[in-house]
Amino acid sequence: MLDLGRLRALHAVAVHGSVNAAAAALGYTPSAVSQQIAKLERETRTTLLERQGRGVRLTDEAHQLASTAQQLLSIVEEAEVRLEERRGVPSGRLAIGCFASAARGLMPRVLAELARRHPALDARLTEVDPHLSIDLVARGAIDLAVAHDWDIAPLPAPPGVEQAVVGDDLCDVLVPQGHPLAERPTVRREDLADERWITQPPGTVCHDWLMRTMRAAGCEPRIVHQAEENHTQVALVAAGLGVALVPRLGRGALPSEVTTVRLDPVPKRQLSALWRAGAARRPAITETVRTLQELWPSVSSAGS
Repeated sequence: MLDLGRLRALHAVAVHGSVNAAAAALGYTPSAVSQQIAKLERETRTTLLERQGRGVRLTDEAHQLASTAQQLLSIVEEAEVRLEERRGVPSGRLAIGCFASAARGLMPRVLAELARRHPALDARLTEVDPHLSIDLVARGAIDLAVAHDWDIAPLPAPPGVEQAVVGDDLCDVLVPQGHPLAERPTVRREDLADERWITQPPGTVCHDWLMRTMRAAGCEPRIVHQAEENHTQVALVAAGLGVALVPRLGRGALPSEVTTVRLDPVPKRQLSALWRAGAARRPAITETVRTLQELWPSVSSAGS
């Protein structure tokens, strides 16, 4: 009989693309994951992983076995949901994926509150891009995702994934102190046509939103600096190197060299929690979503 733990390790490698990433998601060491798969290879008398450069790739047989593993893990999840539902108490491990600024500005309070209220619940956080987190939920790699989308760049939930709105995160234009727009109560997109922009790299939600929005106003944004971290963008603005559109969540206190300007209409992104439909009855899911929604007003007001 195939060992479920070893199948889980193979499934994690298939989902995350590498032994190291699978180990991080499972809370194991890379060596432990490799050992699990080596034992599975001996059990099945099949080569499952092959070296490819510095990494590994799954063989065709491994992909087939990983697909079967996903089905088995779904059955196990259903059994766990039923048991937890009967107990009526959030318990067991809950893997949460969350984008960077929410991991910094929201999740510490949420995780601390969950730990205080529900000591039997082992909630574990992994920082992950919002584009990837929804797929990880759908494939069973994580139990719950906290993701965001923008009004013109939605992230629709795929079939089999449910979601609930947590709240709206407002964004401000950040300009250097002494900038001609710094004393304006509000600005419109047309007022920013000639600015030097600091933003995230192409392919990110924030970058795509900026490009679409400014182009819709008849302006081609002039991007001069790209940085993934909001804190880096703030530092570049403080140095007088351009302006940036930065959400409030996780932004923290701004240096004296930076001024916020309200953009009209105000850009916002919507935070949502997403989970698999099969786990919707799990108390750990419902209680985590409730806690997210409960704490959001105080978190969002603190960032304004």
